[in-house]
Amino acid sequence: MLEEVERWLIERSWSVADRPLHRILAAKRASGQTVSVVLPALDEEATVGEIVSVVRHDLMDQTPLVDEVVVIDSGSTDRTAEAAAAAGATVVHRDAILPRIPAVPGKGEVLWRSLLVTRGDIVCFVDADLRDFSSDFVTGIVGPLLTDPGLQLVKAMYDRPMTLADGSTTGAVAGQGGRVTELMARPLLNMHWPQLAGFVQPLGGEYAARRSLLEQLPFPVGYGVELGMLVDALHLVGLDALAQVDVGVRKHRHQDGQALGRMAAAIYRTAQLRLARAHLLRPSLTQFERTGDAFEPRTYSVDTEERPPMTDIAEYQARRVA
Repeated sequence: MLEEVERWLIERSWSVADRPLHRILAAKRASGQTVSVVLPALDEEATVGEIVSVVRHDLMDQTPLVDEVVVIDSGSTDRTAEAAAAAGATVVHRDAILPRIPAVPGKGEVLWRSLLVTRGDIVCFVDADLRDFSSDFVTGIVGPLLTDPGLQLVKAMYDRPMTLADGSTTGAVAGQGGRVTELMARPLLNMHWPQLAGFVQPLGGEYAARRSLLEQLPFPVGYGVELGMLVDALHLVGLDALAQVDVGVRKHRHQDGQALGRMAAAIYRTAQLRLARAHLLRPSLTQFERTGDAFEPRTYSVDTEERPPMTDIAEYQARRVA
C-alpha cells in the first residue's frame, strides 16, 4: 500500500461515533448548508418505506439535520412509489425529470437526474433495499462534510454479511456480501488507481457529496456509477478531499451470480473508459443458462453510455440562475 494511502487511512477513516449529533447540528447551523437524502428505487416496496420513515423521524422530525428526502422511482412495477410517499418522501418518477433526454435503465441514470429535483448543498445517496436501517448511515457520512469544509465526498464502510434467501443472516459467513467488490472493483483500483486502495466499500451505495462536486462529474448510467465517481473525484479534488466512515453492518438483498456478472462487466467497462477512453467493439456479455439438457447463451448489452456533468445541462444552468 502506498504511504499516502496509509496516512489517508489514519486521517480520513472514522467511526460514526467520532462526530456526535449535537456537533453535526451545530456545524449545520453555523454553515447554513442544506442536506438532501436521495433514494434510487426500483421495486423496493418491502424496504423503502421503513428507510424513509427512519430518516424522517430521526433526522427531520426529531432533529433538523435533513432538509428533504426524495425517492426517485426508476420504473417500479410494485408499490414502491406509494410506500415511499406514505412514509413521507417526495417521490419523483425518473421519466418526469429532464424529459427531453429519454431515460435509460440504470442506477447511475437515476442518481444523475436526482440533481435536478433536489436542492441540498450536500446530497446523500442511500440504496432503497437496506434492511434494519439506521439513521447512522446518514449522519455518519453527512457529518464530516458539515464539520470539515475541506472534504468533498464521504463513503460509508461496513461489514456486509451474505443475506440468505429468507432475508436472514443466520448461518451466513460474515463479510462475504461484497463479491463484485472483491473480484472486480478492488483489483482494478489497486492496480490502476492505488490511491483509492484504502476504500473498504468502493462500490457501496451509501455516500454523501457536495453538490458543487457532483454537478461537475460525468455519471455512468448503470452499475459503474460508484467506481466512476470515485475515480473522477480523485482526479478532480484529490485524495485528501475524500473520506470514509464506519457505520456498522449493512444488510440488503443480494443478487444471483449472473446478475453480478453483468454488474462486473459494467464496472470493468467504466474502468476501461477511464483508463484509455478506448472503443469497445463488442460492449456485451454472454452468459449461459441450462435449458433442459443444454446450455443456452444469453447475451446482455453492457452499459456504455455516460451522462455529462450536470453543469453542461441547460435546464440545470437555468435553475441555478433562477
